Amino acid sequence: MLPATQLARQKLIVDVLQHGPAASQDDLRKALAKHGLKVTQATLSRDIHKLGLVKTTEGYTLANNDHAPEPTMPSVSRVLRDFVLEIREAQNLLVVKTSVGSAQPVAAALDGEEWPESVGTIAGDDTILVISPDRKSAHRLATRIREMIA
Repeated sequence: MLPATQLARQKLIVDVLQHGPAASQDDLRKALAKHGLKVTQATLSRDIHKLGLVKTTEGYTLANNDHAPEPTMPSVSRVLRDFVLEIREAQNLLVVKTSVGSAQPVAAALDGEEWPESVGTIAGDDTILVISPDRKSAHRLATRIREMIA
């Protein structure tokens, strides 16, 4: 089973419900499991509340059968300030150290910015590899991140 951030999990719930309602929380949990995501009933219940899902005679569905509002993500500067501990440059690569368990949301925030200095990221538990097109781009990106966390 794949670990997922709250944002990714809630997006998957919305995606599943766009194909039709889920008769019960257990059916929704099973649908998520088919997509490789294991969740507890308590987590699913919190997500249902946060997404504003509606229970109808057919089951859980998106409010007004429309797209539920996307869960909001904190600003990239806040995420970087809260979780980044160190940035190391290595040619066209950056190694970004984060607090334990924070690498994936930080990488998602960096990817979401679509900065030209970043081709993409790979995240572990507390380390992110940021790939830049060249050494100068990597240095510019490192400088940008350092300014945001200062």
